[in-house]
Amino acid sequence: MNRREFAALVPVLLTAPGIADAAEAQASNPQHVVSAQPLPTLKSGQYVWGAASHPGRPRVSHPFLTGMLPDNIRLEAHVTFLAPGAPPERIEHHKHTEMWLMREGTATLMTADSTCTLKVGDMGLCVAGDDHYITNASATEPASYFVVSVGPPEV
Repeated sequence: MNRREFAALVPVLLTAPGIADAAEAQASNPQHVVSAQPLPTLKSGQYVWGAASHPGRPRVSHPFLTGMLPDNIRLEAHVTFLAPGAPPERIEHHKHTEMWLMREGTATLMTADSTCTLKVGDMGLCVAGDDHYITNASATEPASYFVVSVGPPEV
Protein backbone atom coordinates (compact mmCIF):
# COMPACT_ATOMS: atom_id res chain seq x y z
CA MET A 1 0.00 0.00 0.00
CA ASN A 2 1.43 3.34 -0.94
CA ARG A 3 0.84 6.69 0.80
CA ARG A 4 -1.85 7.70 -1.68
CA GLU A 5 -3.87 4.51 -1.06
CA PHE A 6 -3.55 4.92 2.71
CA ALA A 7 -4.51 8.60 2.54
CA ALA A 8 -7.64 7.62 0.64
CA LEU A 9 -8.72 5.43 3.59
CA VAL A 10 -8.37 8.11 6.27
CA PRO A 11 -11.45 10.21 5.28
CA VAL A 12 -13.62 7.09 5.30
CA LEU A 13 -12.45 6.26 8.82
CA LEU A 14 -13.03 9.79 10.04
CA THR A 15 -16.61 9.97 8.71
CA ALA A 16 -17.67 6.72 10.35
CA PRO A 17 -18.64 8.26 13.76
CA GLY A 18 -21.81 9.57 12.11
CA ILE A 19 -23.10 6.02 11.69
CA ALA A 20 -22.42 4.88 15.26
CA ASP A 21 -26.11 4.67 16.18
CA ALA A 22 -26.85 2.37 13.25
CA ALA A 23 -23.93 0.14 14.13
CA GLU A 24 -25.03 -0.08 17.76
CA ALA A 25 -28.47 -1.21 16.58
CA GLN A 26 -26.84 -3.93 14.48
CA ALA A 27 -24.89 -5.09 17.53
CA SER A 28 -28.03 -6.52 19.15
CA ASN A 29 -27.94 -9.69 16.99
CA PRO A 30 -24.43 -10.24 15.57
CA GLN A 31 -22.43 -13.38 14.95
CA HIS A 32 -18.65 -13.18 14.65
CA VAL A 33 -17.34 -15.90 12.36
CA VAL A 34 -13.67 -16.62 11.76
CA SER A 35 -13.08 -18.31 8.43
CA ALA A 36 -10.17 -20.45 7.26
CA GLN A 37 -10.92 -19.29 3.70
CA PRO A 38 -8.38 -17.14 1.85
CA LEU A 39 -8.88 -13.43 2.44
CA PRO A 40 -10.73 -11.55 -0.30
CA THR A 41 -8.95 -9.18 -2.63
CA LEU A 42 -9.95 -5.65 -1.63
CA LYS A 43 -11.30 -3.23 -4.20
CA SER A 44 -11.46 0.55 -4.11
CA GLY A 45 -14.74 1.85 -2.71
CA GLN A 46 -16.79 2.31 0.42
CA TYR A 47 -16.74 -0.06 3.39
CA VAL A 48 -19.18 0.27 6.31
CA TRP A 49 -18.74 -1.33 9.69
CA GLY A 50 -20.36 -4.67 10.29
CA ALA A 51 -21.85 -6.67 13.12
CA ALA A 52 -20.20 -6.52 16.54
CA SER A 53 -17.81 -9.08 17.89
CA HIS A 54 -18.41 -9.95 21.54
CA PRO A 55 -21.62 -7.91 22.05
CA GLY A 56 -22.49 -7.10 25.65
CA ARG A 57 -18.86 -7.27 26.79
CA PRO A 58 -16.72 -4.31 27.89
CA ARG A 59 -14.82 -4.40 24.54
CA VAL A 60 -16.88 -4.50 21.32
CA SER A 61 -15.46 -4.20 17.80
CA HIS A 62 -17.15 -3.67 14.44
CA PRO A 63 -15.13 -4.68 11.35
CA PHE A 64 -14.88 -2.51 8.24
CA LEU A 65 -12.78 -4.85 6.17
CA THR A 66 -10.15 -7.56 6.21
CA GLY A 67 -8.53 -8.54 2.97
CA MET A 68 -5.60 -8.45 0.64
CA LEU A 69 -4.22 -5.50 -1.30
CA PRO A 70 -2.00 -5.85 -4.36
CA ASP A 71 1.52 -7.12 -3.73
CA ASN A 72 0.29 -9.55 -1.03
CA ILE A 73 -0.36 -6.87 1.64
CA ARG A 74 -3.02 -7.62 4.28
CA LEU A 75 -5.25 -4.72 5.39
CA GLU A 76 -7.72 -4.74 8.28
CA ALA A 77 -9.81 -1.91 9.70
CA HIS A 78 -12.31 -1.87 12.55
CA VAL A 79 -13.77 0.39 15.23
CA THR A 80 -13.64 -0.64 18.89
CA PHE A 81 -15.77 0.62 21.80
CA LEU A 82 -14.46 0.28 25.38
CA ALA A 83 -16.79 0.54 28.35
CA PRO A 84 -15.68 2.60 31.36
CA GLY A 85 -13.26 0.54 33.41
CA ALA A 86 -12.93 -2.16 30.73
CA PRO A 87 -10.00 -4.47 31.49
CA PRO A 88 -6.93 -4.11 29.28
CA GLU A 89 -6.46 -6.46 26.38
CA ARG A 90 -3.58 -8.91 26.72
CA ILE A 91 -0.13 -7.85 25.56
CA GLU A 92 0.30 -8.90 21.93
CA HIS A 93 2.64 -8.55 18.99
CA HIS A 94 1.98 -9.20 15.30
CA LYS A 95 3.58 -9.33 11.88
CA HIS A 96 1.51 -6.27 10.93
CA THR A 97 1.73 -2.61 11.94
CA GLU A 98 -1.28 -1.17 13.83
CA MET A 99 -2.58 2.39 14.01
CA TRP A 100 -5.19 3.61 16.52
CA LEU A 101 -7.17 6.79 15.77
CA MET A 102 -9.07 8.02 18.83
CA ARG A 103 -12.69 9.06 18.24
CA GLU A 104 -14.04 9.25 21.83
CA GLY A 105 -12.64 9.36 25.36
CA THR A 106 -9.05 8.57 26.32
CA ALA A 107 -7.03 5.38 26.10
CA THR A 108 -3.76 4.16 27.53
CA LEU A 109 -1.53 2.67 24.84
CA MET A 110 1.57 0.64 25.66
CA THR A 111 3.95 0.00 22.78
CA ALA A 112 7.44 -1.41 23.07
CA ASP A 113 7.48 -0.85 26.86
CA SER A 114 6.48 2.84 26.50
CA THR A 115 3.07 4.03 27.74
CA CYS A 116 1.14 7.09 26.52
CA THR A 117 -2.37 8.54 26.78
CA LEU A 118 -4.32 8.99 23.55
CA LYS A 119 -7.04 11.67 23.42
CA VAL A 120 -9.71 12.36 20.78
CA GLY A 121 -7.97 13.11 17.48
CA ASP A 122 -4.68 11.46 18.51
CA MET A 123 -3.15 8.56 16.65
CA GLY A 124 -1.05 5.79 18.17
CA LEU A 125 1.27 3.56 16.18
CA CYS A 126 2.79 0.16 16.91
CA VAL A 127 5.23 -1.13 14.32
CA ALA A 128 5.25 -4.81 13.43
CA GLY A 129 6.76 -7.04 16.09
CA ASP A 130 6.51 -4.65 19.06
CA ASP A 131 4.54 -5.73 22.13
CA HIS A 132 1.45 -3.60 22.75
CA TYR A 133 -1.91 -3.24 24.45
CA ILE A 134 -4.60 -0.58 24.66
CA THR A 135 -7.15 0.06 27.38
CA ASN A 136 -9.71 2.68 28.41
CA ALA A 137 -7.94 5.25 30.57
CA SER A 138 -11.19 6.21 32.34
CA ALA A 139 -13.20 4.30 34.93
CA THR A 140 -16.25 6.52 34.25
CA GLU A 141 -16.27 7.47 30.52
CA PRO A 142 -16.40 5.26 27.41
CA ALA A 143 -13.63 5.30 24.81
CA SER A 144 -13.59 4.32 21.15
CA TYR A 145 -11.04 4.25 18.37
CA PHE A 146 -10.49 3.15 14.81
CA VAL A 147 -7.82 0.53 14.12
CA VAL A 148 -6.03 0.15 10.82
CA SER A 149 -3.50 -2.65 10.46
CA VAL A 150 -1.35 -3.34 7.44
CA GLY A 151 1.29 -5.97 6.82
CA PRO A 152 2.00 -9.40 5.44
CA PRO A 153 -0.61 -12.20 5.42
CA GLU A 154 -1.01 -13.83 8.84
CA VAL A 155 -2.00 -17.43 9.18
